[in-house]
Amino acid sequence: MPLLLCIDIGNTHITLGLFDEKTLCHHWRLATDGQRTEDEYVFVLKGLMEQEAINISGVEGAVLASVVPDLTPIWIHVCQTVLGRPPVLFSAALCPEISIAYDPPHEVGADRLADVLAVHCLYTLPACIVDFGTATTFDAVAGDGTYRGGAIAPGLQIAANALFQHTALLPKVDLAPPPQAIGSNTRHALQSGLFWGYTSLVEGMIQHFRADLGSDMTVIGTGGLARIFRDHTRIFDHYAPWLTLEGLRLAFHRAT
Repeated sequence: MPLLLCIDIGNTHITLGLFDEKTLCHHWRLATDGQRTEDEYVFVLKGLMEQEAINISGVEGAVLASVVPDLTPIWIHVCQTVLGRPPVLFSAALCPEISIAYDPPHEVGADRLADVLAVHCLYTLPACIVDFGTATTFDAVAGDGTYRGGAIAPGLQIAANALFQHTALLPKVDLAPPPQAIGSNTRHALQSGLFWGYTSLVEGMIQHFRADLGSDMTVIGTGGLARIFRDHTRIFDHYAPWLTLEGLRLAFHRAT
């Protein structure tokens, strides 16, 4: 079966997914590093595939979404070198059924738009997508499929790092739920403020979005840190850790 490589270049991580038709059979997460050369990324991608005994000649193509412009041409070169062909570049043009009510439309991040395409095709509308990445983003998709916009908050890791960097005595802590909401030591107090504070932020934002989109709004959690929250709140109807990759897969088959 021909394979498809989906590439999501974010500010913190580059997420790679290899699909066998509709099945995500391999996935990797790399640190986003603007100092790496094209040749270094070629070496990394080849190494990942060789480690999994993947026949590169069996990869029929690639699709790329990027919010880091400097890395886009580098990964075009990587795909050309490793796969023998350039990737399809994801854009709003690959989502003709989605009306974008955002001003201006081109400011919607490629990763957010890929999420919207996946939700439009795979879930019940209206919907809200909560993406726990570098930023914590909320995206609203109306019942008719219109992308209404959303909200952007600092990501959990950014908040944790800011506390550590701008205080003299507060330590770095693991991003995990504490034993109880009232922390009995500094580590647990920080974990409580971060974890339960962000849980409350998300739950409150969902209430506001639901008041606008309707009580039947579907809530989908995604992103690298969504797994931390999914067992501690009932607001998510679906947990879809690879939602952006699914959107890219759908876009590729529309473009080819």
